[in-house]
Amino acid sequence: MRGRWSRAAWIAAVVAAGACAPRPGAAAEAPAWLGEVSLNGFLATSYSYNFNRPATGTNQLRVFDFDDNTFKLDVVEVVAQKPVAKPRDAGFRVDVTFGSSIPRVTASSGLFRDAAGTAEDIDAHQAFVSWMAPVGSGLRLDLGKFITSFGYEVIEGYDGWNDNATRSLLFGFAIPFAHVGARAAYSLSPRVSVQAMVVNGWDVARDNNRSKSVGGQLAVTPTPPLSLVLTGMWGPERTADDGDPRTLLDAVAILKAGTRWTLGANADWGSDADGAGPGQDAQWSGVAGYVRLGVTPTFALTARAESFDDRDGVRTGTAQSLSEITLTPELRLTPHLLVRGDARVDRSNHRVFLEEAGVTDTQPTILLDVLYSF
Repeated sequence: MRGRWSRAAWIAAVVAAGACAPRPGAAAEAPAWLGEVSLNGFLATSYSYNFNRPATGTNQLRVFDFDDNTFKLDVVEVVAQKPVAKPRDAGFRVDVTFGSSIPRVTASSGLFRDAAGTAEDIDAHQAFVSWMAPVGSGLRLDLGKFITSFGYEVIEGYDGWNDNATRSLLFGFAIPFAHVGARAAYSLSPRVSVQAMVVNGWDVARDNNRSKSVGGQLAVTPTPPLSLVLTGMWGPERTADDGDPRTLLDAVAILKAGTRWTLGANADWGSDADGAGPGQDAQWSGVAGYVRLGVTPTFALTARAESFDDRDGVRTGTAQSLSEITLTPELRLTPHLLVRGDARVDRSNHRVFLEEAGVTDTQPTILLDVLYSF
């Protein structure tokens, strides 16, 4: 499979180069549309070490840093887009990613993920067209695949990354990664905006049942330093099951206290109807807190603490309560180059973390992470 993608990528590059090359006798002028399209990129590479020394070489319950004691090319992202800014504007965005961690996790079922659930080292992690309808200040419509609006943390790219190098439990197990469908966004005022979407569901490019999922978001900025976001989603998500809906509520608060401090909080609650058995709804919930201190213009420290309760084991595979704490120093070497290091400890009320000679309830790790964006 990987070889086929390599050949396909090579063929696509040759075709694109040929299409853009000037014909004999023609002036070497760039097409007019090229000036309206921006091209950006992002690269992330890391090294992770697990002090438990798991015999499998795998970190448990981690999202992207699942390999122990190895250097990794996590992701290479290339983004082409034509943004929309005013009514009647039309545009698009395409994010293509390569790498041995992020694409393997974020790929949606039916698109770069096969029927057996296996994903490769490539993903179209966003690909949508946009149109700004002439309604009031402009009603933005997107159609295609887009990153979810849930959560405090993001799938990193050139236009946004997290203050911690590893992802939270909430990011990995409480919320989806992406959706395929339609969404609409509108600013009611400079301080209030709303969003609505109709999609196939959670992380499915091709719907796995006959029902769609619906979602909405309200974002409020009461004062410039404080932003509050409430997001919800409802719809059946299990394969060939149209009668048992999944409900998810997500709340995010961010407070910028002066020029050096940023405080963040995230809370999630989810429920799957009959997910724990006939007449028994499966539920999960969690909270996370973040504190970031900009020590100097080029150096910062971020701390994260969280807990996640998977009482029925439908999200992590074990009925358990998890917690973790992470400390991340960050050094910006240039405007485009960033180095981060995570010191993290995970805990569970069950022995779920592998070690060299068995299992334990604690998992301490460190990680070095390098980002480059343009």
